[in-house]
Amino acid sequence: MTDDIGNPHDRLFREIWSDRDVAMDFLRNYLPEKILKLSDLSSLEICKDSFVEEDLKEYFSDLLYRMKLEKQEGYIYLLFEHKSYPEKLIHLQLSEYMLKIWRLHLKQHKTKYIPVIVPAVLYHGKRKWNAKIKFSGMFSGPVKELSEYIPDFEYVLYDLSRYSDDEIKGTVLSRAVMLLMKHISDPDLIMKLPGIFLLMRDLLRQDTGLRYIETILRYLYSAAETQPEEIINVLEQTLSEEGRKMGMTAADILRKEGYDQANVLAERLRKEGYDQGVHQGIQQGIQQGICEGLVEGIELGLSLKFGEKGLKLMPRIRKIQDIGRLKALKDVIRTAGSAEEFKKFITD
Repeated sequence: MTDDIGNPHDRLFREIWSDRDVAMDFLRNYLPEKILKLSDLSSLEICKDSFVEEDLKEYFSDLLYRMKLEKQEGYIYLLFEHKSYPEKLIHLQLSEYMLKIWRLHLKQHKTKYIPVIVPAVLYHGKRKWNAKIKFSGMFSGPVKELSEYIPDFEYVLYDLSRYSDDEIKGTVLSRAVMLLMKHISDPDLIMKLPGIFLLMRDLLRQDTGLRYIETILRYLYSAAETQPEEIINVLEQTLSEEGRKMGMTAADILRKEGYDQANVLAERLRKEGYDQGVHQGIQQGIQQGICEGLVEGIELGLSLKFGEKGLKLMPRIRKIQDIGRLKALKDVIRTAGSAEEFKKFITD
C-alpha cells in the first residue's frame, strides 16, 4: 500500500471529531460532571485552528471547541496523542498551546480578560498512562512553600485502555471509532472486528454513513497489521449482504490507495455479488433484480480495472436487459486489456 495518505490516526481523529454532532456526543458522555453542568453544548462551535507544531504532528492532533461555560465564552481543547507511549511532558505541550489560544482570542476580541480553557487529552496507546495530571506535580524543590509562584492546572484524561468495551458510550459512530482506536494495535484485533462492524451496519441507515464507513475502513487498512483480505472476510461473514456492499467499498478504497491485489479482490467480490443476485432474483421471480445485480458488478469491475475510462461505458451497458449478454460482459472484464478493447464487446 502507498504511504502518502498522511498519518492515519490524525486523519481519523480530524474527520470524526470535527463533526459537531460527534463532538457534542463525546463531550456529553465524557466531560467530568462538574464541567458538564457549566457547559452549554448547544452553543458548541468547532474552531479551524490547530496549535500543534509541524514537527510534532506525527505524534499529536488537536481540535479546539468554543462554547459557553456558565454563560461566558470558554474553550475545550482536545489533544489527541497517537504515539504508542504517554508523553511525560504533556503539561508543557498543553501550556504552550493554551498560551497560543489565549493570544489568538485576545487578538480576535477586544477584552482585558481571557477565557477558561479546559485541556483534555485523548490517548489510545498500549502502555498505561502514567504522567501526572496536575502541572505542579512536575516541579521539584519547595513546591508547597512556593506554590503561589507556580502555575498549576489539570487536564482531563481519556485513556481508552482504562475503559472496558462496555464502558465506551455514545452514538454508534463514536463507539465504533473509539473501539477501533482502542484495539487497533491488539494482536487479536480480528476477534474484535465483528462487534465493531455490527455497529457500522447501523451507519448505513444514516445519510452520511457511507462516508464514515470509508473513513473507518481506510483507517483499518492504514493502521492495522491485519491483512485487508482478512478484514473484508470478517465484513462479509458478519454482515452478509451489507458486508458484501461494504466489501465492494473496501476494495475500491484499496485500489485508490495502491493495494496491488485490489483487482483480484474486487473480482471475487463482484462474482459473489452476481451469484447472490441471481439466487435472490430466482427466489423473487424478478428478472430486473438480476440485471441490476449484474450491472452493479460490471460497474465495479470497470471502475477497478479501467477507472474513469471504464465508467464512461456504463450508460450503454445500463441499456442492456439481457441477462446472458450481461453475464458475458462481466466475463470479458477479466480478459480485456483496455477500456477500448472492452468497448468492442458492447452492442446497443
